[in-house]
Amino acid sequence: LPGLHVFAIAFALEVSVGKTNTVMALNNSNVLLPCVFTTCMGFQDLVFTWYFNSTELIYHGRIKNKATEPTVVSRNPRVDFVGSTTKKDNNISIVLNNVEFSDAGKYTCHVRNPMEKNAQHNATIILNVVHKMVETDNTVTLIIVGVLGGLFGLLILFMLIKRVVLFIIKKTQDRKKECLVSSSGNDNTENGLAGSKAEQK
Repeated sequence: LPGLHVFAIAFALEVSVGKTNTVMALNNSNVLLPCVFTTCMGFQDLVFTWYFNSTELIYHGRIKNKATEPTVVSRNPRVDFVGSTTKKDNNISIVLNNVEFSDAGKYTCHVRNPMEKNAQHNATIILNVVHKMVETDNTVTLIIVGVLGGLFGLLILFMLIKRVVLFIIKKTQDRKKECLVSSSGNDNTENGLAGSKAEQK
């Protein structure tokens, strides 16, 4: 039972950076690094930190409780906090200003909640910095979409052909059944006619 209790505690705190863990940014632009946390037990004196490439601390904040907004403990001058914890989502997102090529890498959002026996959880987002948004990326995407669309179209066509073929086979089988029924009926009629002819003779 104690093991199960610890297991439940470990999964009560969760951190998420959204559906995709990769962000692309233009050189010299500002980029949003999203992060939200959820906790089943509430929080008190919660601590959150953002790390660059697992070692360099770029933002360190503390949240007293649900009724207060986070306070900054330390931060990189180019990093701004843009989240909010008094609203519905426990949003601890940051913005990295004037992105440089050297900023490309792994950003980890880490949360520790003393109220959950110091339960900790983190999520990672990868930042790619580009000189310009290359058009070939769109072309590749269009090609992929086109290929997938084509495959989807072929699948639909295949399914339609299959249905038509099955329909034709069914109709053919039905005709064969009809033929069998009508031919056996003809036999009976012919026999009957032959019999009646014989009776007439």
